[in-house]
Amino acid sequence: MPDRSLKLRGRVCAVLGDNIDTDIIYPGRYLNITDREKTAEHLFELAYPEIRLALQPGEFVVAGRNFGCGSSREQAAAALKYARAGAVIAASFARIFFRNEINLGLPAVVAPQAALACAAGDKLELDLAEGRICNLTRNEWIEAAPLDPRAVELLAAGGLIPYLKRKYAA
Repeated sequence: MPDRSLKLRGRVCAVLGDNIDTDIIYPGRYLNITDREKTAEHLFELAYPEIRLALQPGEFVVAGRNFGCGSSREQAAAALKYARAGAVIAASFARIFFRNEINLGLPAVVAPQAALACAAGDKLELDLAEGRICNLTRNEWIEAAPLDPRAVELLAAGGLIPYLKRKYAA
């Protein structure tokens, strides 16, 4: 496994509310796009186009409960990854969306109070293995769930495909 830090630092690009579904993240009208990298061009296009324009590499999207609900389309998680988001932090995730993010190598962090404890522009430090978030701007700790060791291993490898390639290449 490559030596990758399990700690991330970045800025909060946006704070969203509850029930952000996959059609808000990635509109269904673009499901015919097969180039995953092109999915980023349509991230939040209908509801929050300003996020797509403002999101810088490594920045975090913070949300309330049930992020990624609705369709199980992988393109929604891919759009966030290929827009180069550093992580998504939410009070809770739809289960399939959560797995899609981890499988693609994009950290998904469960932190029930994050949407209340963060604002756009805040600088955060995440410890994925320990489940700790420090809001460096406010000098406050936000309770988060540690990721399962297997999820941490997948993230450290860059996602499921790189993990399996490395595992079976030996």
